[in-house]
Amino acid sequence: QVQLEASGGGSVQTGGSLRLSCVASGYSNSAGCMGWFRQTPGKEREGVATIYSGGSLTSYADPVKGRFTISQDSAKKTLYLQMDSLKPEDTAMYYCARKRGGCERGRVLQWFEYNYWGQGTQVTVSS
Repeated sequence: QVQLEASGGGSVQTGGSLRLSCVASGYSNSAGCMGWFRQTPGKEREGVATIYSGGSLTSYADPVKGRFTISQDSAKKTLYLQMDSLKPEDTAMYYCARKRGGCERGRVLQWFEYNYWGQGTQVTVSS
């Protein structure tokens, strides 16, 4: 049973930074990709960033390019999202997710393209 546990959310002021972590368990085949998506009440879920097995290729949504960095420690099965220069519009529940098998490269996956996701961690950015 695949489990994804996200942590690291919190409340920061505009311009601040947070680092989200996600510990994955319940699978042995590392093929596939992982990523983050977010949701604000009343809005559609939005893909934020995706990283492919091996960690050499990443993709970001336009609103976070240049500010967020996705990375992973494959040995620890841990996914990270470093968020810098945070803005109030980044306020959302952030979910880490995993897609097994082949992943289309060069774009950010949306939530429905993943096979698994965790419970989310709340990020709140105040102005």
